[in-house]
Amino acid sequence: MDEALNELRQLIATSDQIVAFTGAGISTESGIPDFRGPNGVWKTSRPIEFGDFVASEDVRRESWRRKFGSNRMAEAAPNAGHLAVAALHRMDKLTHVITQNIDGLHQKAGVPADRVIELHGNANYAKCLDCEKRFELEEIRAIFFPDETVPYCDVCKGIIKTATISFGQAMPAREMMRAEEALQGCDLFLVMGSSLVVYPAAAFPRYAKQNGSKLAIINNEPTDLDPFCDLVLHRAIGETLSAAVD
Repeated sequence: MDEALNELRQLIATSDQIVAFTGAGISTESGIPDFRGPNGVWKTSRPIEFGDFVASEDVRRESWRRKFGSNRMAEAAPNAGHLAVAALHRMDKLTHVITQNIDGLHQKAGVPADRVIELHGNANYAKCLDCEKRFELEEIRAIFFPDETVPYCDVCKGIIKTATISFGQAMPAREMMRAEEALQGCDLFLVMGSSLVVYPAAAFPRYAKQNGSKLAIINNEPTDLDPFCDLVLHRAIGETLSAAVD
């Protein structure tokens, strides 16, 4: 085992309140493309603004057309990185996962849903924007096809949207509060696969460090927070974290 990996193993071994913070990089190893990278989704498809989605039924129709046009996220399986995070939970070391991802792969890997804080929501189901009733995607698919009928809530007639946070949509206050609370007691804040450029979430590692937590980053590319870390590994997440928790 090399020195850096041994340092990571020691950090984990001496920590009891680990908070994992994950970005797109952990899920690209499951075949899910990121949004901002060179081959990201937004290079080929302009994101739909929340205001446009609410204002126009035609925009909502296009949004559902895109959603049902690709099954890559729905078909993706947790990779070694997700499974290693779940292993930290089974070791009673992981208190929470704070994730910028919308794929639900941490839950699929075995992290209980109440331990996963989804800052940008979840793409695996939909919600009414007014009464917040949950809708499964198969329900929406049955309404949308074959005539591309835009769905509305059967309770309050409100607009239905995937349960994700879009451009121009407010960050979920409850999840942000939960994330801030999770930072208070953690003794190791472990960042994986995030470029740490999207705020306010990108400030969490700095807050954790200021509160006395150790800070480690596993990411293919350097980040602005690298100089403040106790440990930085520019490596693949799955094989690195798996080796550290094995």
